[in-house]
Amino acid sequence: MASSLSFANARVLVVGDIMLDRYWTGPTTRVSPEAPVPIVAVAGIDERLGGAGNVAANVAALGANVTLIGVCGDDAEGQTLVELCKSNNVQSEFVVALGQSTTVKLRVLSRHQQLIRLDFESVVRPSLGEDIAARCEQILDRVDVLVLSDYAKGALTQAREIISLASRRNIPVVVDPKSSTFLEYQGADVVTPNMLEFETVVGKCADHGDVVAKGRRLAQEREIGALLVTRGEHGMILVPGVGDPIDIAAQAHDVFDVTGAGDTVCAVVAAGLACGKPLGEAIELANAAAGIAVTKLGAAAVSAHELSAALVGPIGSSATDHDLVLAQIKDAQREGKRLVMTNGCFDLLHAGHVAFLEEAAAHGDALIVAVNSDASVTRLKGETRPVMPLSQRLRLLSALKAVDWVISFDEDTPRELVAEILPDVLVKGGDYKIEEIAGGNEVMQNGGQVKSLKFHDGLSTTALLDRLGEFAP
Repeated sequence: MASSLSFANARVLVVGDIMLDRYWTGPTTRVSPEAPVPIVAVAGIDERLGGAGNVAANVAALGANVTLIGVCGDDAEGQTLVELCKSNNVQSEFVVALGQSTTVKLRVLSRHQQLIRLDFESVVRPSLGEDIAARCEQILDRVDVLVLSDYAKGALTQAREIISLASRRNIPVVVDPKSSTFLEYQGADVVTPNMLEFETVVGKCADHGDVVAKGRRLAQEREIGALLVTRGEHGMILVPGVGDPIDIAAQAHDVFDVTGAGDTVCAVVAAGLACGKPLGEAIELANAAAGIAVTKLGAAAVSAHELSAALVGPIGSSATDHDLVLAQIKDAQREGKRLVMTNGCFDLLHAGHVAFLEEAAAHGDALIVAVNSDASVTRLKGETRPVMPLSQRLRLLSALKAVDWVISFDEDTPRELVAEILPDVLVKGGDYKIEEIAGGNEVMQNGGQVKSLKFHDGLSTTALLDRLGEFAP
């Protein structure tokens, strides 16, 4: 079972075109008498880091350390970008363009549908590209991976020089492109075009083989390590300059909004490489993250917990990793799911256990099973127990259809764990009185229920062990 992901030691530098993403939202109930267009009664305004800023926000959401370099105007929107960086745990190193306005993309939405996008932008003066390169040189010695996020607004006029600075320091370079030639990205390690951006450079591709052939030729001509071509519902293709291509199938999700999915891919590939993961593994992580990103409204970041959960699976996957289980449980609680929790040693899983767990699961939307550690079982049952080690008990329980999560605890009772999770329903077998159930008071004080379920006579681990003892030679 995969463990919870950690990007805490990753250090990423993101350089490129930064912009402010602004969202106006509100209901639409009538049509304008002035023109056949809907009237939106603006009820909410949301502002987010856009462009290269969204890449940086995605890196930060994973828990990695990230610095953002780009150009902003000397205006209120530029100051908003600085404040947004602070709130998103992004270290900003902006070049301020005097007399120039900050690029703003304004989206008007109603009922989760984008009605129109308005762009307010001015192209970055070429001289500022040199200032950006100089600032990169000051910071590159303190990072593990460089990302160039190109939105063709002029911040990356010195892209080749910046890539060269990184290459001399053996720092991998990941590029999210917006060029018709890719000449600017010579020497990059990974370039991540979508299919439209890729075909803009190489021409129309007839089939998968054509993508691979043209991608390999482009990578070799531009001295790019590999191209990661994202193809929406068709997944991704990694085409290295040398070596076999790798196909990655898309994650199956209901697509809500594809805005920013490319930024997420670029950010996760970079963060993965910064953690020392092989490129293939980093791309698998990026593919899973993209599947999450398209289910969110607008350019939204994906957290490490969300990514971990996606890699293990949704509710019903019987996750066993402790931190990951707790993260998934909290997500389920935020979604309003009714959670049931029970506990036990579950040494020698038998039909009585299965019947009890199925009955427990029927009281809610998902079942959490807390399991005594080996040391805890020994204290409670004696030196000859447990018969099966914790790892095997967790594995057997996680295979049951009724069980959604299994999690272990070291204490004699699960009171502390129950108090941390606070399920909607806490259950035990019928040989326990309500007031004896560990954690019951905490659950009831939180508004939950405590239930004692029917005990199945003759079905117990102790009885089974006694019976097996009769067959001993």
